[in-house]
Amino acid sequence: MKKWLLLFLIVPIAFIACNRKKIHKVERDITITPKNAVTRLELDSMQMERYISGQQLGDSAAQYLRNFYNSRNFQFAWVGEKGLTEQARVFYTLNKDYVTDFQDSSLLDSGLYQKMELLMKQDTIFKKADSSLANLDLQLTRHFFNYVANAYAGKVDPEVIQWHIPRKKLNATLLLDSLMANKNTKIDDWEPVNQQYKLLKKELLRYYTFQKSGEWEKISLGKQKRYQQGDTGLTVSMVRQRFIALGDTLLSDTLPEFDLALKTAVKQAQQQFGYRATGNIDASLIKELNVPVQQRIEKLLINLERMRWMPAMPAGRRILVNIPDYQLHVFEDKEITLSMGIVVGKAANKTVIFSNKLRNIVFSPYWNVPASIVKAEVLPAMKRNRNYLSSKNMEQTGTSNGLPQVRQKPGDNNSLGRVKFLFPNSYDIYFHDTPAKSLFAEEKRAFSHGCIRLSQPVKLAEYLLEDQKQWTPAQITKAMKSTKEIWVGMKKPVPVFITYFTAWIDRHGRLNFRDDIYGHDQKMAEQMFLSSVKGLTKAPAIAQLKSK
Repeated sequence: MKKWLLLFLIVPIAFIACNRKKIHKVERDITITPKNAVTRLELDSMQMERYISGQQLGDSAAQYLRNFYNSRNFQFAWVGEKGLTEQARVFYTLNKDYVTDFQDSSLLDSGLYQKMELLMKQDTIFKKADSSLANLDLQLTRHFFNYVANAYAGKVDPEVIQWHIPRKKLNATLLLDSLMANKNTKIDDWEPVNQQYKLLKKELLRYYTFQKSGEWEKISLGKQKRYQQGDTGLTVSMVRQRFIALGDTLLSDTLPEFDLALKTAVKQAQQQFGYRATGNIDASLIKELNVPVQQRIEKLLINLERMRWMPAMPAGRRILVNIPDYQLHVFEDKEITLSMGIVVGKAANKTVIFSNKLRNIVFSPYWNVPASIVKAEVLPAMKRNRNYLSSKNMEQTGTSNGLPQVRQKPGDNNSLGRVKFLFPNSYDIYFHDTPAKSLFAEEKRAFSHGCIRLSQPVKLAEYLLEDQKQWTPAQITKAMKSTKEIWVGMKKPVPVFITYFTAWIDRHGRLNFRDDIYGHDQKMAEQMFLSSVKGLTKAPAIAQLKSK
C-alpha cells in the first residue's frame, strides 16, 4: 500500500459519543478464525484500547466497541483484503443518502468519506492489518453507532413536546451484527423504521423536486368567495395547474372550466387537508395550496422525526388517536376496522401524548369534577345560585383543600355522557361519550378540558366487548340507561396510543397535512432548524438540522 495513503488514513476523526447506558460485556467468540472469517485482517486489542484512549471515549461508548469486536474475535468489520467490504459500501451510500435526504450536517464527515472513497478507487491488496486500517475500521464502527442513534432513534428529545409514549428501543450492536452477517443486505428491509416512515420519506424527496422548480405562484381567490363546478376563470385554471404539479394525473391542463374531474380533485385535496369535502374551491383550500414548499418540507422533517420515536406497534388490536386529525382508529394488525371523529383538549388544556392499555368500560358513569374546574367554574356558580348543583344533577361528596368535592350523577346531561373508557394514567385522560353532539359537526374540534370525547361511543363499546357474549347491543343499551355506574373489565387490555402527527400517509396512499393546533411543530422546529421563526422558517434554502 502507498505510504501517502497510509498517512491519510491515520488522521484521527472525532465522533459523537453513543447514548450512555449500561452495556454488558460480551465474551470473545473464538469460533471465528481466519479460516471462516469474512476477512483475514485482525484487530489487535491494544490498538483498540489506544484508539479508545486517544478518542477519550466514555465508558459505555468504549464498551460498545469492545463488545462488538470481542463478538467477532477481533476480525475487521469494514475492511477486507481487497479494500472496503460490501457492507462498508452499503453503509457509505446509506449515510450519504441520509445526509442529503434530511440535510443533517451532524452526520456529514468529509474526512471519513474521502478515506472510504480512496479505498473504493484504489486497486490495493492488504496482506496485514496496520494501525491506519485498524483506526479506520474502529472509526467506521463508531460512526455507525452514532448514525443509528440519530437516523433511527431521533435527534430531538421527545420531552420538548411532552411526548410520553416510550421511545422505540434500538440495539445498535445487533443492527451492526445483522448488517455484517448478510452480504446481500436489502437496506429497505434492514432499516429499523416503520412503513409510515418509509412512505413519508418518499413524499419528502418528492417535495425536494418541487423546491428545485421554485416556490409556488400565489393563487388568489379573487372577488368570488368560492368556485364550483361549471365556473371558469384564472383561479380555477391556477388550482387545476397546482393539482397537476402536485401529481394529479387525472386532470387535463387544457380545460379552463371547473369540470367534474376538478371537483373530484378538490374533494380529495380537502380531505387531505382535513376539511369538509364540499368540492368547491374556497378560502381554506386556497390557503393550503399557497403554503410555501419550504414549510411543507419542514413539516415533513418534523413528523419523520416523531416517527423515529414511535415504538413497534403490538400485533392484534390497538387504538390509535391522532390529536391534530381529530380522529380515533381501531386497528386489527395492519387493518383499520373502526374510525370515528373525536373532540380533543383546547390549547389551554392540551390532550397529553402518551400510551397505555384500555382496561375498563364504565357505563352510566359518575363525573368526578376536577378541582381546577370546581375552582374556576363550579364554585363561582354555586355562590351565584344555591341550587346550581341540583340543577346540573350534581352533588357534593366532601371537601378537599378548602374546595368542595363535586360529582355529577349518571344521566343524559352528564358531561361524560353514558359511557367512558379507562386506560389508567397520571394525566386523568380517558375516552368518553358527551351530550354535546353538535361539536362533532365542526371541522376543528379542540374544545375539551383534555379528555377525548367520542362521536360513536356505542360502536366502540360494542366492538371492544364482542368477545364477551353477555354484552349484547341490547345489554349495552340497558347499561347506558342505568342510574348507577356499571364497570366492565376487558378480557384482554387493548393498547392505546395518543399521538400527534401533522403529516402522514393515509390508507389510500395520500399525503395528509394538518394544523399544528398545540404549537408542537414550532417547538421542534426551534430544536431542529437553524433559522427557526414563528410559523417555522423563512429561510429560502433547505433548513439544516442542528448538530447535537
